[in-house]
Amino acid sequence: MTRSIPATFVLSALFSAALAGCGDGASAPKFDTARSPVQRIADPQVPAADSTTLAADNAAFASAAYKQLIATNTNLIFSPASISIALAMTYAGAAGTTATEMAQALHFTLPPDRLHPAFNALDQALASRGQDKLGADGGPMRLHIVNAAWAERTYTFKADFLDTLAANYGAGVNLLDFINAPEPSRVTINTWVADQTENKIQDLLPPDSIDSSTALVLTNAVYFNAAWNTPFDPNDTYDGSFTPLDGSNANVKFMNGDLFNLPAMQGTNFVAASLPYADKNLSLLVVVPDAGKFSQVESSLDATALGALVAGLTSQHVSVALPRFRVETGTNLNELLKTLGMLSAFIDGTADFSGMDGTQNLYIGDVVHKAFIDVAEKGTEAAAATAVGIETTSLPPPPDLVVRADRPFLYFLRDQPTGAILFMGRVLDPSKN
Repeated sequence: MTRSIPATFVLSALFSAALAGCGDGASAPKFDTARSPVQRIADPQVPAADSTTLAADNAAFASAAYKQLIATNTNLIFSPASISIALAMTYAGAAGTTATEMAQALHFTLPPDRLHPAFNALDQALASRGQDKLGADGGPMRLHIVNAAWAERTYTFKADFLDTLAANYGAGVNLLDFINAPEPSRVTINTWVADQTENKIQDLLPPDSIDSSTALVLTNAVYFNAAWNTPFDPNDTYDGSFTPLDGSNANVKFMNGDLFNLPAMQGTNFVAASLPYADKNLSLLVVVPDAGKFSQVESSLDATALGALVAGLTSQHVSVALPRFRVETGTNLNELLKTLGMLSAFIDGTADFSGMDGTQNLYIGDVVHKAFIDVAEKGTEAAAATAVGIETTSLPPPPDLVVRADRPFLYFLRDQPTGAILFMGRVLDPSKN
């Protein structure tokens, strides 16, 4: 009997510039790249309806994942976009029941021949953001999304699977010696992730996560660095009281701003405002439930409700008080995905990733997500990485609306034209984490 290979090890991470660390001590090996003759489709002709469907599907997955993640986290940050892109690449090699279950868990409703081009169009639309705009660090604004595949040099994959990765995700296939040099191979992948995230994510793959049974690692990295369209004045910050859900008091630093023409609304049991970055296509939507209404608003804010909220925003003069916050979260996503219906992909002997290699010897080992975000006066800097390993961030008039986030709130870092949720989460206590 042929031994099955633990197929897919998924890691996703989001870190800000404030996070620094030391890289692995081992030296990274040089590697060859297997180039698919298929070039990435630079201008995919995707029907508007398919882009709309993908946005809705990705939002539905983000909402479903959020509801699972809040069971074990307090403050929360995660990157739905990074997880979806990495697992979409994995889905390209799934077949049978495994493919059906993955589509169900990830909320994919487009058939594969339309799904992957739609992801390509989304990926490239996001990558076009921020030209000639400022970043949070005073340099240029950056929103980089890159993908790569790392294969055991002796393992054979189907040409059409590799062509799909090349055409729709721009993922070249880098050849490593997982069998004889698993640790240097791990360092190579970690070095790539660090490079793509401007060294904000170090040592993404932990020791011993690569071994001689590894056949393929699929990686996605997202780096985001943007100034606010209207930065908060550092001289207008103040120390104030934040009231967590338990009614206690936390003293935190608030950023204060009087902003005109800001998309905002007074909803039922909440106030919301969308703070634009230097490229106004991107914004941080902050939703502050009324006192005592956090759980009610949070549980009702699914993908449909979020869409209605965004559609209901109107341009207003808004007084904003937002605490500085940094949130870091890490969790294994195996159980989350299983709860959402992705079962067989994790079962040795049952998983069907025959679209990758023509056999049923591959299955998913672990799906791990790490995230970090830092929001301050000048803007936001964040990075995300996902690795899928196949084993063998004068006096003005009175404001129309006051949005004072001095109690638990939700946030969504969104690309408005595509509806993509790059990062989302909640802040229950900004003095923690």
